[in-house]
Amino acid sequence: MSTENRLQTALERARAELDACDPSSAAGSLPHLRAAVGHLADAVDEAMAMAVLEEGTSLRAAGAMAGLSENAVPPRLGRTAALASYRDASGRVSARGVERARYDVERGDYSPAPEAEREPMRFRPRRPD
Repeated sequence: MSTENRLQTALERARAELDACDPSSAAGSLPHLRAAVGHLADAVDEAMAMAVLEEGTSLRAAGAMAGLSENAVPPRLGRTAALASYRDASGRVSARGVERARYDVERGDYSPAPEAEREPMRFRPRRPD
């Protein structure tokens, strides 16, 4: 499945969850709203990957357009099909990884990562309490 298709799929899933919401039941709508947020986050990640890889947008600019800090972009790109093959051991895609991916696209050696089950991102405190 191409990155564009993954973006489309994430958007369709978000729409389906929103359509399943019943405004007369706030409690009943919450699970659907939470699922829609997750699908939208996936769509943002895939769109950032497409912007960085196919349109030449910088990591910083892609993050700014998505309303994310510069440090939030590399791990999110590492979760995308388009750039998962270019992440480092910590799961982040650096500017060097993006350069390599662009080079591979230019040479015709690029192929997106296969579909995989993605673990949700979790907050990890910098210092233990």
